[in-house]
Amino acid sequence: MILEALNTMNYNITEAVPTLAPATTFSLLIFILLLMLLWNQEETSVIPGPAYYMGLGPLISYSRFLLTGIGKAANYYNNIYGEFVRVWINGEETLIISKSSATCHVMKHSHYVSRFGSKLGLQCVGMNENGIIFNSNQSLWRVIRPFFNRALSGPGLIQTTEHCINSTIRYLDNLKDVTNELGNVNVLKLMRLIMLDTSNKLFLRIPLDALLLKPDIFFKISWLYKKYEKSANELKESIEILIDKKRQKLSSSEKLDKNMDFASELIFAQDHGDLTAENVNQCILEMLIAAPDTMSVSLYFMLVLIAQHPKIEEGIMKEICTVIGDRNVESNDIPNLKVLENFIYESMRYQPVVDLVMRKALEDDIIDGFYVKKGTNIILNLGRMHKVEYFPKPNEFTLENFEKTVPYRYFQPFGFGPRACAGKYIAMVMMKVILVTLLKRYRVQTLTGRCLENIQNNNDLSLHPDETQPSLEMIFIPKNTAEVNH
Repeated sequence: MILEALNTMNYNITEAVPTLAPATTFSLLIFILLLMLLWNQEETSVIPGPAYYMGLGPLISYSRFLLTGIGKAANYYNNIYGEFVRVWINGEETLIISKSSATCHVMKHSHYVSRFGSKLGLQCVGMNENGIIFNSNQSLWRVIRPFFNRALSGPGLIQTTEHCINSTIRYLDNLKDVTNELGNVNVLKLMRLIMLDTSNKLFLRIPLDALLLKPDIFFKISWLYKKYEKSANELKESIEILIDKKRQKLSSSEKLDKNMDFASELIFAQDHGDLTAENVNQCILEMLIAAPDTMSVSLYFMLVLIAQHPKIEEGIMKEICTVIGDRNVESNDIPNLKVLENFIYESMRYQPVVDLVMRKALEDDIIDGFYVKKGTNIILNLGRMHKVEYFPKPNEFTLENFEKTVPYRYFQPFGFGPRACAGKYIAMVMMKVILVTLLKRYRVQTLTGRCLENIQNNNDLSLHPDETQPSLEMIFIPKNTAEVNH
């Protein structure tokens, strides 16, 4: 009887399954759909951008940043979703902004002075709560910032012209040291030597990226990050030796006024307990290496653009002849070099070396009508902003883009507000002086068949130049005095 009952039950269930299957499947699909909607409800945003998709969206956007780099990924999402986009980096909400009004809002308010980046990655290169560039410790950053402001303005700014001329002439007189057997000049190396020598004379007076977005697990595996840490430690050790020499010089000096400079002030601040030795080391390292490196690459691109646009070079040389003549450039000449200034601005707009600014919201805010939560990461895509707003010929390299005064909201090569580049004024002086001194002596040419368009996508040029990049070389043709005066 039991067996018969079981047989009957099996028979009845088998008969019922074909009838119930479609309804059950449909109900199950509805349940899964509702579950997905509930899961995504908190992630719904009015800001355009990729969907959350149960965590798949954040994973994809973060992977794109890691694989293609910050610049390419930011441009990708702005191109698809517009000038205000929400993505995720390492699971954190991140806004990519290339709209001038929103960019100005972020730059000018003090609750956006913090930067974002991997804490372990910054520790690896000594920049976590050290130095000024990526220091997000607000109280410490406010202590350090005045040292940079004083060094990059006032007397330092006045002395820049003379030091820059002397360094440029020194290395142009020894051009063979950066020239290969074919007679081609490694321009990037030349620019770095000039910039580093000038910076050393101004700030120390002693004879001489990509980790920001890495996930924490990257730094748990030593062989992955060891080469970065090794390079950073070698730089720190070199700076420590220079600082020791500077200390010895200060201790043996009878008149400190003659030896007071950026490094001296930092050393005295450490002696008074205001700064740690590690912070002093990092500040001097950033002043000597980071900013000069960026300007060196900028000058390299400027020389390439000059070589490709002979009419622009002709206009610059005409201005140099009128304003300066056959003497060396002087501090009083700098404001009168308007054509050269417009050329520098257009070069920085057309081929930016630093085209992104990374910030973090320190409190809730409203930007262009969008609600932004405290802790949100922000990427200001300045390179794109400079090519989608205001300029009459945004995709061309032409000085017509600066024939009229450009409102600051549309052009921010150095940023503005509380965390603007502290060296923006001294940078303009150095670039003008180096270009004038070099162009009065040489005409520059790119190597045959190699042009700027071939290297514009090389985001690592400023950080990892090597001999496999043929674009680093150019030809320098000496000018005679009559040609310069003409």
